[in-house]
Amino acid sequence: MQYRTIIRITGLLMGLFSITMLPPALVAIYYKDGGGTAFIQAFVVSLILGFMCWYPNRQYKSELRTREGFLIVVLFWTVLGSIGALPFIFSSTPDLSWTDSFFESFSALTTTGATVIVGLDSLPKAILFYRHLLQWLGGMGIIVLAVAILPVLGIGGMQLYRAEIPGPVKDSKMTPRIAETAKALWYIYLLLTVACALAYWAAGMSVFDAVCHSFSTIAIGGFSTHDASMGYFDSPTINMICVVFLLIAAVNFSVHFAAFSRRGINFRVYFKDTEFKILVVIQLLLTAVCFATLYHSGIYDSPEETLDYALFQAVSISTTAGFGTESFHLWPLFLPMLLIFSSFIGGCGGSTAGGIKVIRVLLLLLQGSRELKRLIHPRAMFSIRIGNSVLPDRVVDAVWGFFSAYALVFVICMLLLMAMGLDDITAFSATAACLNNLGPGLGEVASNYASIGDGAKWVLVVAMLFGRLEIFTLLVLFTPTFWKT
Repeated sequence: MQYRTIIRITGLLMGLFSITMLPPALVAIYYKDGGGTAFIQAFVVSLILGFMCWYPNRQYKSELRTREGFLIVVLFWTVLGSIGALPFIFSSTPDLSWTDSFFESFSALTTTGATVIVGLDSLPKAILFYRHLLQWLGGMGIIVLAVAILPVLGIGGMQLYRAEIPGPVKDSKMTPRIAETAKALWYIYLLLTVACALAYWAAGMSVFDAVCHSFSTIAIGGFSTHDASMGYFDSPTINMICVVFLLIAAVNFSVHFAAFSRRGINFRVYFKDTEFKILVVIQLLLTAVCFATLYHSGIYDSPEETLDYALFQAVSISTTAGFGTESFHLWPLFLPMLLIFSSFIGGCGGSTAGGIKVIRVLLLLLQGSRELKRLIHPRAMFSIRIGNSVLPDRVVDAVWGFFSAYALVFVICMLLLMAMGLDDITAFSATAACLNNLGPGLGEVASNYASIGDGAKWVLVVAMLFGRLEIFTLLVLFTPTFWKT
């Protein structure tokens, strides 16, 4: 293991990450409502720490292997999540403990959207902007940006890219060079963010709210600048804009790349993608069930209002964003539980959504169907197809392994929370919300996570990391084989 090379790269990444402290400081200067000093302090500390890691190891530039790639990815998220907590620690508003500061930082960077802060409307603009900026950077993965930059510094990026990007994207590069691929993903991500911000602004949001909410929408993070989340704006138009961009961000970014290639726009690419079609069907079914249940319950005054609430909550929760226009935990219990379970599916592979991903759930269903056919025809040969492609058994085996690991991590985290005194509904929903990078839960964590104990918060931070790193990237570090020379 090339530890000094790893430390050198981590130091470079810390130095790059320190730059993220400067935009919030400028926001504080512009709005003159405080908070700027904390970011200057955090910038200096993180820059010094990065320099201390990089300078003694600056001559170590060995080519990375796959093992080093996995370790750097995990270090990247844990180290930068920790450094990201510095502004919350240094700031007096909000006055957060160390545990709460780390929780808020990791929740933002992993795009979970769970918060311990109460009173968002009265916070300094710099703090609000910083929370959304962290989500935006974490949404696509700062690693993708680093892959585009680090080759210029003499560091090969393929290992990092393969360890970070889930789903089909990592198996087939969209452009010949990995740096170009990372840049292409970044440009798509940036353009979608700009388009979302302009749409929010045109619909009536202030410039500040539009920018912040575009960050958390495209990242499928769910942070808001208001305690009432999207419900603060009370606008069906804004709700629809949010729904549209959440669905766009939940689609595999390689499909976006294929649709908007140099040859022109080709929307047929989307409808040729099996995963996209299933995502749309899931959203339609969830919306229909929510609408029918709410309409039958007579909670809202009109069918239009019922559809607005049903559509928004169904898409927001199932794509693991966690925005809200209504306290969905107050709905008939069937619906909150349904939506929490839908977050286990999440969005498409290669998107900014959390969860197991649509493609993996599809493969599990196809494998289950194949086993039923084998019971009826034991000697027959059945293959699993996605579109026109026949998948090898090793792919299906990998999905089963992922699902087993996902379930194991979920059960362990939930049992730990119950051992710490949380009731069963709170423990289940908090684990689901953090492992799926969703955010809001039920019970004690329906509104925020401020009331649960510090031990429970650290368990949930670990769950966030497992969810963001797609289980195996972090779990592989706990195997003895990984550390053997």
